[in-house]
Amino acid sequence: MEPLRYLHLDVFAATRGGGNHLGVVTDARGWSTEQMQRFARWTALVETTFLLPPRDPRASYRVRIFTPQREIPFAGHPSIGSAHAVLACGLAEPVDGLLWQECDAGVLPIRVEGEDGARDLLLKSPGERVLATGQDAHPLLAATLAGVPMGALPPALVDGGRRWWLAEVADEASLRQWLPDHSAIGALARASDSMGLCAFARSAEAADRLVVRAFPAGVGIVEDPASGAANGLIAAYIAQAEPEGPLARGYTVSQGREIGHDARLLVRIGPDGTWVGGRTHTIVDGRLQWM
Repeated sequence: MEPLRYLHLDVFAATRGGGNHLGVVTDARGWSTEQMQRFARWTALVETTFLLPPRDPRASYRVRIFTPQREIPFAGHPSIGSAHAVLACGLAEPVDGLLWQECDAGVLPIRVEGEDGARDLLLKSPGERVLATGQDAHPLLAATLAGVPMGALPPALVDGGRRWWLAEVADEASLRQWLPDHSAIGALARASDSMGLCAFARSAEAADRLVVRAFPAGVGIVEDPASGAANGLIAAYIAQAEPEGPLARGYTVSQGREIGHDARLLVRIGPDGTWVGGRTHTIVDGRLQWM
């Protein structure tokens, strides 16, 4: 079989090396599910994606998303990175400023802003539901949040493609310095069939910025450097809880500094829904010999 084009990307990076890794196989026609899973296990990346021709006539392309352990229907940074790969490889062109991604969560729009090296991509969340709120929303929640002061909004369990517990921390310094109990987060994630806990705080530096830390213990990750889907849920929760607040139309997100990264995400909130994205850098553009 002829070698395939393979990209290794840095997604949501404020500077190169600051974001979240993603591997993209740009033409996975002829690959079985078992072959995709085996390759994703070999890359050992949080996610690896495989691009395919769309089956839905509305879609620009189709993507399948794999962790080293299993296929998942949707995730934020793999969606943004895959759209970047589609544009970089000339596999599709935006129509009226949009690409349409087909995945197991449906056909989702991705907004294209800017050109090439200055291009931002933003994904519209597949819909969000607040399932529970309050400190007593789950018996394990208090232990999970022990040792950190809470902010204005109550903790909440929110579903939207992925399910996360969200918690506002009182201030940026407290969130950045927090040493969470990862075993407690894991127990909460397993008991609630969720990804884990995503904590956020309003920035001390700018009124239109949040600081975010994500702990997806439900999938065996201690801390995530950049979380597209989780940030979409935070944005939807803030827009619902504070429709007239200073963050209700959008903001930027700083994430990952506590683990040596520097991610920057963009959030847009408007009548057409919640959009989350940012910039992606191609770090490796090579040929894959696997099958």
